[in-house]
Amino acid sequence: MNIVPTLNFGGNCREAIHMYEKAFHGKISCLITYREADDPAYNPLLKENQKDYIYHSELVLGSQRIIMSDHVDIPFQTCYSNFLTVMCDTKEEVQQAYEIMKEGSQTIYPMEATPYSSCRVVFVDQFGIRWGIMTEQTER
Repeated sequence: MNIVPTLNFGGNCREAIHMYEKAFHGKISCLITYREADDPAYNPLLKENQKDYIYHSELVLGSQRIIMSDHVDIPFQTCYSNFLTVMCDTKEEVQQAYEIMKEGSQTIYPMEATPYSSCRVVFVDQFGIRWGIMTEQTER
């Protein structure tokens, strides 16, 4: 059994997945639009501009997979109670990822050392997704 985090967006999933791919050196393994999926359950719900929204996509980070898509059935809402934590090997990796993702973000905890990490930052990105990016050990 695997738990696969799933992120939903309100029309900007394509932009988000490309930013996350760059920030975390990931690989997009799947990217399907609603138009390509041609799903009869969703077709009646779609406005013309939503047909090129992302129906299903997958981003692979190391050995982990994140599923991402655009909502068309309910209004998108930012959720602050759930978030993804990305564990990096070095503080330079934390800094690099945050540098790519910080534009338009809202910082919750600034980048700093903590008793459990030599470098940690927590923020809500421009897409409304809350992230924690940190090193796992304090000695790095």
